[in-house]
Amino acid sequence: MLVDLEARRPVDVLPGRAAEPLAAWLRLHPEVEVICRDRAGAYAEGARNGAPQAMQVADAWHLWRNAAEAVERTVGSHHGCIQAAFAATPVMAEATATAPVTPEPSEAVAVPFVPPDGTLDVMGQPRRLMARTTQRYAAVQALPAVGKSLAAIGRTLRLDHSTVRRFARAASLDELLAKATGRLSVLDEHKTYLHARWLEGCHDIPQLHRELREHGFTGSIQCLRRYFRAFRPPRQPGRKQQPVSRPQPRPAPKPRHVVRWIMTHPQHLTAADAAELEEIHTACPHLDAAARHVHDFAEMLHHLRGDQLPDWMDRVLADDLPALHSLVSGLRRDFDAVTAGLSTPWSSSQVEGHVTRVKLIKRMAYGRANLGLLRQRVLLGP
Repeated sequence: MLVDLEARRPVDVLPGRAAEPLAAWLRLHPEVEVICRDRAGAYAEGARNGAPQAMQVADAWHLWRNAAEAVERTVGSHHGCIQAAFAATPVMAEATATAPVTPEPSEAVAVPFVPPDGTLDVMGQPRRLMARTTQRYAAVQALPAVGKSLAAIGRTLRLDHSTVRRFARAASLDELLAKATGRLSVLDEHKTYLHARWLEGCHDIPQLHRELREHGFTGSIQCLRRYFRAFRPPRQPGRKQQPVSRPQPRPAPKPRHVVRWIMTHPQHLTAADAAELEEIHTACPHLDAAARHVHDFAEMLHHLRGDQLPDWMDRVLADDLPALHSLVSGLRRDFDAVTAGLSTPWSSSQVEGHVTRVKLIKRMAYGRANLGLLRQRVLLGP
């Protein structure tokens, strides 16, 4: 879709994302002076061939998204540092025992509670996703060494091209496993409370579920049963266990949370999030450097200081940050448009609103409208 940013209305709908239809349309409209676009190579080529007189501007939101993807890969590669830092500072659970303790020694020993780290399934067995990710990473990393292209690797391993590219570009296996083990859960915001209650001796799942419901939890009781299945103590009729103060492993923040903290302005972080992010900066110099570079990039973007881009890229390349190096390589290939995006107020954000409208129109037609009818409804309205 092509949108007149000054008139704030769509001017045409093209049949696809290829370069030639865009170039052909631009040749018929030599009055175009500014082309604001996303980072797709086809759009850059079409604009360059069809309107060489126009200034290309890389959209600011897409530039920020590119930076976020680089940070996500960096956090994934160094998530082991985060886990080690949080595991080294356990939290003591308070002993709140009120029930008497039976003096007889117990032969049955409760399974020690260690919060699941995402590598095991609900039965305590290694997750198939972990083994599959490890095997695919080894296979994909081995084939380029013998001269095979990504397309050939995809055919050989029967994998989608985007999957092959993701495994081939990963700096390490940890980067891929961090995404697999760091998925969000409806229990995340309640885990601190759950861990404390479990260490206090409350192993009654229905009781824990009732307490969580009072705290706003909306999940089912089965969710709790699966979470604690591997840590249920053996049944001891007529016996009550004495809760004991013991170290409680600190759950490391999920990679997605760390990425959000790094990409958020420090003034907008809560005190708890800011404190944990500071711990991460201290524990991992690579993530500390990545956060500094992101902050500098945000300053350029917010204050329209595109002239600082070359110095920023040199500073990034001076650090051992492969994902950010890849980001810099992409920015160099699109240097003029990126500089314009960091220097001018032009943005294609309003295009997204029109795209949402197009999706609504397509749903109203049950997906049966051809391009001609769809184009007429987009340009002329209902």
